[in-house]
Amino acid sequence: MCKTHYEEFIKAVDELRGVLVDAEELKSDLQSGNFKLQQVGTNLLVNLEELFESYSIKQNVTEAIIMSKNCIEVLELCVKCNNHITDGQFYPAIKTLDLIQRSYMKNIPARALKLVIEKRIPIIKWHIEKRVNSQVNEWMVHIRSSCKNIGQTAISRAVSDRQRDEELMERQRKAEDQNVVGVEERVYTLDVDEDDEDSAMKFDLTPLYRACHIYGCLGILEQFHVYYFTNRSAQLKSDLEISSSQSFVESYQTFLAQIVGYFIVEDRVLRTGGGLLVPDQVDNMWETAITRLTLLLNAQFSQMKSATNHLKVKEYVTLLSWSLLQYGYDIESLLDVVDNNRDKFHLLLMAECREQTIEALNHDTYELMVIKKESDYESNVLSFGLQTTDIMPAFPYVAPFSSMVPEMCQIVKSFIKSCVDYLSYGARDYFFDVVIRYLNNFLIEVINETLLNTINSSNISVSHAMQIAANFTSLERACDFFLKNAAQQSGIPLRFIDKSQMTLSAKAVLQTSRDATYITLLGLVNAEIDEYMNLTESVTLWTTEETKQNGNEYISELILYLDSLMSTAQQVLPLDAMYKVGIGALEHINNTIISAFLSDSVKRFNATSVMNIGVDLKLLENFADERFYSSGLEGMYKASSFRDCLVESKQLINLLSSSQPENFMNPVIREKNYYALDYKKVSTICDKFKDSADGIFGSLSNKNTKQTAKKKSMEVLKKRLKDFN
Repeated sequence: MCKTHYEEFIKAVDELRGVLVDAEELKSDLQSGNFKLQQVGTNLLVNLEELFESYSIKQNVTEAIIMSKNCIEVLELCVKCNNHITDGQFYPAIKTLDLIQRSYMKNIPARALKLVIEKRIPIIKWHIEKRVNSQVNEWMVHIRSSCKNIGQTAISRAVSDRQRDEELMERQRKAEDQNVVGVEERVYTLDVDEDDEDSAMKFDLTPLYRACHIYGCLGILEQFHVYYFTNRSAQLKSDLEISSSQSFVESYQTFLAQIVGYFIVEDRVLRTGGGLLVPDQVDNMWETAITRLTLLLNAQFSQMKSATNHLKVKEYVTLLSWSLLQYGYDIESLLDVVDNNRDKFHLLLMAECREQTIEALNHDTYELMVIKKESDYESNVLSFGLQTTDIMPAFPYVAPFSSMVPEMCQIVKSFIKSCVDYLSYGARDYFFDVVIRYLNNFLIEVINETLLNTINSSNISVSHAMQIAANFTSLERACDFFLKNAAQQSGIPLRFIDKSQMTLSAKAVLQTSRDATYITLLGLVNAEIDEYMNLTESVTLWTTEETKQNGNEYISELILYLDSLMSTAQQVLPLDAMYKVGIGALEHINNTIISAFLSDSVKRFNATSVMNIGVDLKLLENFADERFYSSGLEGMYKASSFRDCLVESKQLINLLSSSQPENFMNPVIREKNYYALDYKKVSTICDKFKDSADGIFGSLSNKNTKQTAKKKSMEVLKKRLKDFN
């Protein structure tokens, strides 16, 4: 094959050698070109490296600028946050912190700055929390000091509302009592809520709202709720402690007003605080306050010695209840405290009124009250319904009672007002029956008992007893006024009282006491009569031989006393009472005469003594008739006059003076002339009737047949009475 192709091979080698020469030339050219290129590219490479370095620096500077801008923005926000905190603008400060955390924290290139900011943000939030707490604490201190004014303002409003209601009820009651039914006569009122509240009621809750908002932004709102409730509960506990430096009577208004203000504030917080308080929390605080107030008020009421103080505290408690009822608080427990202590109050009230009654009684002159002018008549008579006629009397007017009666009526009137004041706005809406019960107790246990104790005292005189009896009558008449006054005070229409014909049970008790006073009066009169008619101790009165044309010595003084007694009774007592006094006195005189004849001290009596006692009786009968008819009693008591009280004594004297005393045993004659005499009494008295002999020469004296016949008749009567007995 080589031989065959050597030519071509030689040719190829020749060509290859030619190519080699060309290659060498080309290599030389390339080396020369490369050298030249290297010489030119070195400068360019230096420039390129400088360019790359400049670009890198530019990138770094750009990044640095961006990072610096971020840091500057963050720092500006930090400064802004600090300024907000300094200015007390916590909400913008918190928003700034949130913005830093949300938008800048991840992009802060400076690690040190980032660490500082991360560390400071919780501290700043804690600082904001403390600042807000400080403001809330200041508000709590301020609102606590304002609660007293808030409570007093609310209570003043309650007083105004109550007065307005009372005035409206009074107008309505008068309209009802006057039977006013016309539309044009009716009274209408329009209750308008005033927009301009008192400054005390415009308390500011802005710090509280701001705190809620800030705590909400901090994400710890529930923590603030707990903080507020805890601190306000502590304030309530402190407010419920009474001051030891003052008595409760001196501090109760401030104490109770503070409680009212506290719960008015809490009601506002509940309604506008956005969940800061929930109803259960307010209910718990109110329950705590009610429990403490109930215990405190019960203890204070039990220790009180003054009805006036008791009523003042009660009044303020009801005003507190009325004020807080407007805010939806349950006040039943407070009203129950008032209701449960009403008996205690009325015991104190009755004790105070008893002292006033005794004082009025001690200052009384026991003389009829003389009224000189119309104004005094209206204030002392008409104002208590003591008038006996609707006609205005002439002045000076002598009232049928002494000065104690209008004073006692005024005491009763003030008692009624105090009772109504205590029971008003309490647990009961209808308390008229309670007022009547207390009124009856007062009239019976105080007025009636005080007068009875005076009557039953050992040093009471006839004139005093008589005046008290008359005063009982006036007080009994005043009971109708007391009932109507109690009805008016309690808001009960008078037509209800008139329609029901209601009366006080004390009226019957006073009537019974008046009758008992008459009995005591008669006992006193009888005792004084006994002093004048000491018949059994005078021996000469029964054995005298001297005929006394003007009666025995005692009779003139006795008639003078009776005349004075009846004159006073006619002035002081009603006619029926005067009649009882006259009847009682004359009956006692009659019984005294009969008892004297029957007395063991009188062993015997003669005809002369009988004749003299007959003269006494005649004088007494004349006095009795004169008094009976001059007093106008004949029209009222036709069946029995004063003279009739002496009929037993008169018939006995007639029997002993009769010429035929044995006729006493004749039924017809006895029924006609001696119906008042008793067999046994007549028998005992006749045994003592022994007419004396006419001196030592009596056997020689002229004795007429008539006297002898009388003696025989008397002996016959004695014998027949013995047989009868």
